[in-house]
Formats: sequence, C-alpha cells, structure tokens
Amino acid sequence: MTFIPSEPALSVADVSHAFGARRALDQVGFALRPGDFTVLLGLNGAGKTTLFSLITGLYHCGRGRISVFGHDISREPSPALARIGVVFQQSTLDLDLTVEQNLFYHASLHGMARSAAAARIAVELERVGLGARRRDRARQLSGGQRRRVELARALIHDPTLLLLDEPTVGLDMESRAFLLAHVRRLCTEQRLAVLWATHLIDEAGPDACAIVLHGGRVLADGPVPSIIRDAGGTTLKAAFDQLVAGTGVRA
Repeated sequence: MTFIPSEPALSVADVSHAFGARRALDQVGFALRPGDFTVLLGLNGAGKTTLFSLITGLYHCGRGRISVFGHDISREPSPALARIGVVFQQSTLDLDLTVEQNLFYHASLHGMARSAAAARIAVELERVGLGARRRDRARQLSGGQRRRVELARALIHDPTLLLLDEPTVGLDMESRAFLLAHVRRLCTEQRLAVLWATHLIDEAGPDACAIVLHGGRVLADGPVPSIIRDAGGTTLKAAFDQLVAGTGVRA
C-alpha cells in the first residue's frame, strides 16, 4: 500500500454531528502530520469521544470530511482504518483470555498471519515491559498494566496514526508518565502521528501541539506556546479557562 508523503496523517474538515436536536460537533477542522503529538484537550462532554467515533467509523460522518493519509473514511474505509490504531476510553480486553490471546485476536482481525503476529506481539510487549506476562490472564494485571497491553494491541498491525481517548483516566502517576513517554517516543522515533484526547491539561507539555475543543467547537489549534500567547495567558490552564469562558457555553 502506497501513501503520498504530502498527505496529512489525519485531516478533519468542517465536520459536524448531532444527536437529535443536540449538536455534539460544530464544523470541526484540523490536520495532523506524521510525527505530530497532538493533545485534544476538552472537558467531559466537549465532543472528544464523538469525534473519535467518527474517525474510527463507529459513527457515519454525514457532514464534513475525514481522511487518513488521503483516504476518505466514508468512501474508502478499509485503507483508512488499516492505518489507525486505537486505545478506547473504556477497556476492551477480554479478561478471561491471556495477554497473548487478546493480541492474537486483534491481529487476526487485521488479517495478519500468525507468524507475523507473533513477532509483532513479542516486540510490542517488550516495549511496554510486559514480555514476561504474555501468558497471564488479563484479569491478573493491574489497571496500568492492562492499559499497556491495550497500547501494545493498538500497535500490533503497525499503524501510522494512533488515537487514544482519555488513556490515563484512573491510572497512578507512574503509569500515566510511562504511557506519555512511550507514546511521545513513538512519535519521534517512528514518525507516528498521535491524537491524544484528555481533560487533563498537564498532559499537554510545552513542546506539544494542542486542539482545544469545547461545546463541540474548536477554540484553538496549534503549538501550546502559541495557544497560551494568543489567549493572553501565562499557562495553558489559564489560556484554556480564558478560551472556554469566552464561549459562554457550559460543558
């Protein structure tokens, strides 16, 4: 499969979505390039999960356009989805299966041969420090370890775009720090494009890009220092509060 290097890893253009009379997303637009680590920052109810559901094809994108490396998610779902790895907000591991069985099942969904899957599983589990736990049942792992398995699983088929929806909720500080560092390293070393959705402002470091989403609308998009400067704040939290207050819209 050949991709045009000039194409964005992810392009979201003028996307709107509603549930009945409630508009969850309102003309949302942004783009990610290979190697970008971008934090989708918003309070609960801002529209982050709805946006992820549209990007991954769980919801139909009826208004606007979403493309992955030039492949429209509505018109060319197979090549678009093949390049995406996802860590959902709610855990989706089968707790009665072993770590290895969970990952083999995911690999089979992507049509991977067992020998190729075994090699990728070994690599990704070692990267997250769980190679020795591959034959343990998922229920035997801590919350932080399960998240590491889900991250390894999302990378088994070697995607070029990684989506993480509130991946650190409920985790301790050490587990949070590990996930952030690991994903940031993948951006640098493998040119993986990452969209990291969170309501935790401290997860958007000063060298990251951020998209501020509130009430279904993008209020700011760019490098964190630029967002702070343009909002007239001294910190990202101050800039976020200023942007949100200016909308008059509650989450």
